[in-house]
Amino acid sequence: MNHPPVIEPDPDDPRYRLVTFRHRQTDCDGVLALLHTVTDKDRHAGDLTPHVMKRRNGRWEITYRLRADHRASYQLYPFRGGPPGTTRADWLHVLDHAHPDPYDTEPRLPARDGRHPSSVLSLPEAPPQPYVQRREGVPRGRTVAHTVAGRRVDVHLPARLGEGPHPVAVLLDGEMWGEVLSVGDTLDNLVADGAIPPTVTLLVHTMGPGRPDDLSCNPDFVDLLADRLLPWASAEFGATTDPRATVIAGQSAGGLTAAYAAFRRPERFGNALSQSGSFWWPDETEFDEGSEWLTRQFARQTRREARFYVEVGLQEWMLLAQNRHLRDVLTARGYDLAYREFNGGHDYACWRGGLADGLRHLLGA
Repeated sequence: MNHPPVIEPDPDDPRYRLVTFRHRQTDCDGVLALLHTVTDKDRHAGDLTPHVMKRRNGRWEITYRLRADHRASYQLYPFRGGPPGTTRADWLHVLDHAHPDPYDTEPRLPARDGRHPSSVLSLPEAPPQPYVQRREGVPRGRTVAHTVAGRRVDVHLPARLGEGPHPVAVLLDGEMWGEVLSVGDTLDNLVADGAIPPTVTLLVHTMGPGRPDDLSCNPDFVDLLADRLLPWASAEFGATTDPRATVIAGQSAGGLTAAYAAFRRPERFGNALSQSGSFWWPDETEFDEGSEWLTRQFARQTRREARFYVEVGLQEWMLLAQNRHLRDVLTARGYDLAYREFNGGHDYACWRGGLADGLRHLLGA
């Protein structure tokens, strides 16, 4: 008998659900549930025992009480002996060997670096994601690989591009969005529905060894995008030079960098889409004078002509307060800001829907 997650009402609060994960495997001593960001929080606290399944009626089970709008990717990790430790090495071993729920019902979230895909839990009131999955009958665009100023950039072009100039979107961590998550399907769906105009999308590879330098409010990196990448895209594909039709998007450190690009070069990047931005940078201690550098710049310096779409997960205990602080500063300074908190974590299962929503908000009619 198959055992997908069982979702039941919480008898004490209609805003919540009781979600029970079940797994049958006899050749192990236990199973660890990896519910994205929720399990990570306890791992950071040094205690994974709340996520070890219990043996009941010949199967492994664990029940979570989650708000009805929760979305998260998840995996299962059967183990022998005691539960895994919480050191970085232990955790990397878990991530390398965890696997999706064999009885899941939703399309899985692909992974990179040879890891297994994740299952996805979307509770009934989670934000809809109508643009994520490939649709039949939608005209397919094409993605072509290029190298610009020594950087790998994959360019997604919609099926019917027409005459320029075209809106342009710069997506950081492009190797994840393109090669793994097939974001071209999302872009094609958005264009087919008229949610955004035909857009030239530049998928910039930033997940290599230089990532910590590139995505840390680095003026040289942002200037390279503004002065080399965008002019190249304009000459090659008719991408616009209008900052009002130019979006830069990123997640985590990429979200920080997207906001910084609009701060440093608003004459080129008129729209910033930040998802779970690492606005604590450069110091993770919330009350240290060095933390939240970029938010301090927005507060102190002249207001830029730029629009923002900022979202963060309610489960992101290390980012939520800092994103709310940025929201308050941008609002006080009179910026055009759309701000959203989703009930999830640091998770592409959430970001892929949020990316579509952000592009629709910033580029749509």
